[in-house]
Amino acid sequence: MRRFLSCLLFVLVCWASWSSALAQATKPPAPFGALPTKQHLAWHELEFYGFIHFTTNTFTDREWGLGDESPQLFNPTQLDADQWARVAKAAGMKGLILTAKHHDGFCLWPSRYTEHSVKNSPWKNGRGDVVRELSEACRRHGLKFGVYLSPWDRNHPEYARPAYITYYRNQLRELLTGYGEVFEVWFDGANGGSGYYGGARETRRIDRRSYYDWPTTWKLVRELQPNCIRFSDAGPDIRWVGNERGYGYDPNWATYNTEGRWPGVSVKESLWHGDRGGSHWVPAEVDVSIRPGWFWHASQNSKVKTVEKLLEIYYASVGRGCNLLLNIPPDRRGLIHEIDAQRLTEFGRVLRATFQNDLARGKKVRASNVRGRGSQLGPQLLTDGDRNTYWAADDNVREAEIEIDLGGPTTFNVVRIQEYIPLGQRVEAFQIDARVDGSWQRIAEGQTIGPRRVLRFDRVTATALRIQLTKCLACPTLSAVEVYNSPM
Repeated sequence: MRRFLSCLLFVLVCWASWSSALAQATKPPAPFGALPTKQHLAWHELEFYGFIHFTTNTFTDREWGLGDESPQLFNPTQLDADQWARVAKAAGMKGLILTAKHHDGFCLWPSRYTEHSVKNSPWKNGRGDVVRELSEACRRHGLKFGVYLSPWDRNHPEYARPAYITYYRNQLRELLTGYGEVFEVWFDGANGGSGYYGGARETRRIDRRSYYDWPTTWKLVRELQPNCIRFSDAGPDIRWVGNERGYGYDPNWATYNTEGRWPGVSVKESLWHGDRGGSHWVPAEVDVSIRPGWFWHASQNSKVKTVEKLLEIYYASVGRGCNLLLNIPPDRRGLIHEIDAQRLTEFGRVLRATFQNDLARGKKVRASNVRGRGSQLGPQLLTDGDRNTYWAADDNVREAEIEIDLGGPTTFNVVRIQEYIPLGQRVEAFQIDARVDGSWQRIAEGQTIGPRRVLRFDRVTATALRIQLTKCLACPTLSAVEVYNSPM
């Protein structure tokens, strides 16, 4: 009996030791590199939202106003912010960002700091407020609301002088305290040049690195709107992608070196690709208009982007790990034009049809390596329908292979994969193969993955899918692999 008890005790000690080792081995990987904040993680999930360019330019047929336009020009007789929101919702957008003030300085809200605003227009006899109408429409329709406040002001007499910075921050405070939650503030790099400037009609230049004292302004945004994302060439939260054509790049690192970079001052290659191993998490946003111009022009009614073109943009932006900001400018009535509205509705219908049925969900998955050889971070989490769970490899792994058994011949043309970015961005090369008639065929490949890759390719019918992570900066983590059959 004593010998039996000794053996039993030995077995229990070994079991406890093995269990402890296994638990230790399946601890999550250590975070790697620059990491996203909680604000970033919420922003990444939005993926697609809209820009509203609307001001006196809409009525003068210009793209950039000079600053001397009369407020009397602004008179949208049928303005309907709910229609804007309905169109955005139909397209699949998650929010709208309004040009509260463009470079001409005309304010779409009755700012107490200037007379150059809607309060001196015939629209609603000077008692209108476009910012309020859109912010409230967004809330009614379940959309996020954001604002663009141009740093440049071709109307204000104090532009390029210290007094203008106080004016600018006063207006920013109005926008961030009077209209509810703001999810994004947009600061661009168009700063300084010729203008009206209160009647001076001259050219004024500024030092883009120092004039605005950007850190103080960014701090003000964070204080007034703690969850707001701040956009510019320099971040500090998200960056411009470096073009206005609607395309992200591959590789696309969400990490970015912010030192010495300001709105209008950056390095184009870093805007395009981010910086491998960069100091901060500053992912890219892609901005593009549904028309050739940013403001509505009657001459461009025949040039609204087709559904096919919008899909190309979607896969080249959202599909490459960026967020897509698509401009939809209201016309002189104050409505999204019928052509634009129809195109966006059709586009949204295709997106919903594409992503309504994940053909990989619940399917069996095999991985060449599983962290700790356990199930806590196993490959089954890649197809569980939850993008917050993840598979991870052991610390020393830099290459890995994932294989999904599709359960029989399955037709598809889109694959979505994403890393578990709360632990950092790690993958820098991957390949995707489909098993067709018993043989593996290459269907897609790329460099970075990050928040997501959505890859579209020629339609295939296959029994299995294989993802090879061929180069990683640290042990890989993936949170989802999804398979879809898009109608287009």
